[in-house]
Amino acid sequence: MQLYQKVLLGFFFCFPFAASYSQEDSKIAVDSLYREDQFYIGINYNLLANTPKDVSLRGFSGGLQLGYLRDMPINKRRNVAIAVGAGLTVDTYGQNLFIGEDENEQSIFTVLMEDDVSFDRNRLSVYVAEIPFEFRWRTSTPESYKFWRIHAGFRVGYAFFYKSKFKQTGNEVNQTNIEEFDPLRLTTTLAFGYNTFNFFASYSINPFFDNATTTEGEAIDIRTIKLGLIFYIL
Repeated sequence: MQLYQKVLLGFFFCFPFAASYSQEDSKIAVDSLYREDQFYIGINYNLLANTPKDVSLRGFSGGLQLGYLRDMPINKRRNVAIAVGAGLTVDTYGQNLFIGEDENEQSIFTVLMEDDVSFDRNRLSVYVAEIPFEFRWRTSTPESYKFWRIHAGFRVGYAFFYKSKFKQTGNEVNQTNIEEFDPLRLTTTLAFGYNTFNFFASYSINPFFDNATTTEGEAIDIRTIKLGLIFYIL
């Protein structure tokens, strides 16, 4: 098991209790000018959309996100707000689209069919620094730390590092400079829930690759869907 997978697993079991305790303590003192949900951390399962024919997930595909959002209420009751901040996401996509280079250093995108090619691992890992924006609605009050929330927004991010890794017996290919890869990451987001546990979903507006095609000539317009849990701390 990879180190980051162990971190995700430990977080999944331990963080909800810490988040709940933190929110309860922070609400003891009544503050009529309170702000909500300023730190966040979450885990998600990654899906692929708009994939070329026969491209599918294979193996581990998940991610971790964390960051800070400045909560700015815009009404007197303070249950409607906007927020802007900074965050970091780390995502891994296990799938069967091989990314390599030919002798002219041109990118190769080949769909690995299970009956034709045996491999141990084929993953794309992406590290993104991002600026999230949210429009927020909640049922909170200065006295209550348990409330319903809906956060809708979008994120502008930059992939400062990415790596495609293919591994099979006696062969390993690593790619960290893919000409077609688009480092600008634009996503829409939605979070909703009650108290500690909140569901999270996002969809990438732009694809991972620009002007890329498979060796069969099919356009690669892969986008991502993330589904998971997000936890907020004041």
